[in-house]
Amino acid sequence: MVDTIDRKIIDILKINSRLAYAEIGKKIFLSPSSVRERIKKLEDTGVIQGYSLRLDQALMGNNLEVFVMLKIFSGKFQTALTEIESYPEVKEAYRITGQHNFHIRVALRDQLHLQQFIDKLVTFGEPTTHLILSRLGNEKTL
Repeated sequence: MVDTIDRKIIDILKINSRLAYAEIGKKIFLSPSSVRERIKKLEDTGVIQGYSLRLDQALMGNNLEVFVMLKIFSGKFQTALTEIESYPEVKEAYRITGQHNFHIRVALRDQLHLQQFIDKLVTFGEPTTHLILSRLGNEKTL
């Protein structure tokens, strides 16, 4: 079970998962060894499933980010499940309920790259794209 101290540690790690145990301990008044033990327990029990890296897509050469909603054609679902996540442009992909089957966040170089990406998706179903203009507030990792 996650207690209030664990939640404080998680909140700190969401902001900066590279902080030293001593730095985290100073913020919540725990020794570095206690912080280490708690983080290890959170990892071992699967509460913390991993750590990730956020990239500035524009600095990576991807000047266009879009959400794609994809409604899969009958008989194409299994193929779409295995292939879509393998595309390097795909940064996140979710299977969802409603009129569409997938919600995908994609990073692309430009409009031509978007057109080429959509051309790949139409073999699976009907894509609807939404251009991402900006993020709201500070991005939070849940």
